[in-house]
Amino acid sequence: MLLLLSLGFSVTGPGFLSVENLLNIGAQSTILLLIALPMTLIIMTEGLDLSMGAVLTLCGVVLAMVMVATESLPLALGAALLTGLAFGLLNGALVSWLEIPPFVATLGTLGVAQGLALVATDGQSVTGIGEAIPLIYAGQLLGVPLPIWIAAVFYGLFHWLLYHTRFGAYVFALGGNREALKFSGVRINVYLIAVYALGGLMAGVAALLLTARMNAGHPTAAIGLEFDAIAAVAVGGTTFDRGNGWLPGTVLGVLAVGVLRNGLNLVGVPSSVQVAAIGLLVLVVLLIESFKGKA
Repeated sequence: MLLLLSLGFSVTGPGFLSVENLLNIGAQSTILLLIALPMTLIIMTEGLDLSMGAVLTLCGVVLAMVMVATESLPLALGAALLTGLAFGLLNGALVSWLEIPPFVATLGTLGVAQGLALVATDGQSVTGIGEAIPLIYAGQLLGVPLPIWIAAVFYGLFHWLLYHTRFGAYVFALGGNREALKFSGVRINVYLIAVYALGGLMAGVAALLLTARMNAGHPTAAIGLEFDAIAAVAVGGTTFDRGNGWLPGTVLGVLAVGVLRNGLNLVGVPSSVQVAAIGLLVLVVLLIESFKGKA
């Protein structure tokens, strides 16, 4: 799908294959990748996190407000990470301890996070964050935008965590055979909470790039981004049952969504239609998977 989209937009989209545009796609896709990585783990546990976009937005607002008040990037980033972690722990506790379905639990925390962001800012953007944060998104290293380097580092961490640690093995087991994991003496609630907490932390990290990109904290900036993350994970081959997940596929899924959005922008398609196009992409991929399964 990524190859087909790239070929199509190379013909119809003016300047699509230029180095500048390809680097732009990579940089713009980094924010989505940072939340799609933990979303992959969450879906592998047969869970879902609908609140991630709203939590990312709240973390961005907190980051901007603390930065304006203290002019300290470490304090601002720490506040954003703590905010994301708090919501991640809350989601994990609701799903594991109270056994509330993930769809319902995270839908509730979505409303809470979105409401807090709007109340804290009175619906207005938080500006005046200085020059340090925007430089993170605008900077380059060896000709490659800094956001791409940051995303590559976090992909490496998640790859190691999922494929080379006991935690990763338990993530596979949480979706593949939770009862066997429970009978082997593993405290599954602890690891389930940890997966959602990791999602909250990554929302805080992604908030840094989002705020740097927009040069402000916007109370609605990332609303709906969780849809793109779920779409990227699904397109990348991770299924919603049996713990089947493929982290490199998530990267390909993120790039597919990024190429689709960028190509549609180049040909002048409205943003509202782009959302429908991403939904159609997911349906096409799931249809192909269905035919493969029957075969």
